[in-house]
Amino acid sequence: MSDLLERLRGRGWRLTSQRRVVAEVLDGDHVHLTADEVHSRAVERLPEISRATVYNTLGELVCLGEVLEVATDGRAKRYDPNAHRPHQHLVCSGCGAIRDVHPQGDPLAGLPQGERFGFVLAGAEITYRGLCPDCADRG
Repeated sequence: MSDLLERLRGRGWRLTSQRRVVAEVLDGDHVHLTADEVHSRAVERLPEISRATVYNTLGELVCLGEVLEVATDGRAKRYDPNAHRPHQHLVCSGCGAIRDVHPQGDPLAGLPQGERFGFVLAGAEITYRGLCPDCADRG
């Protein structure tokens, strides 16, 4: 059973066949699928699943804090099941591929007191940008 399915089961979230398929599609360390990609893969496993059910399920998973919604440069939102392990994202400026990365150190420590404007920091989202090997080879 996937990590996401185990977490959902532990929360007592009702796992209908549709919800289960969406969670299974999202399983993996570097999964960052769009809602349409989740739907396409879910249909392969459960042909009768609707696009609306996929969107609703993704919305529920985000609200539960079990999946992160990742938006990059005006592209379609992507869904990341790696919600409980601190990480940042590496994004290809060419094709939009996303990878989870785990830089050393506390990202909050990098913001000097003088730049915090009195805010009490709760988190940081850092996105590293560059070209993936495939896009770099084409350039």
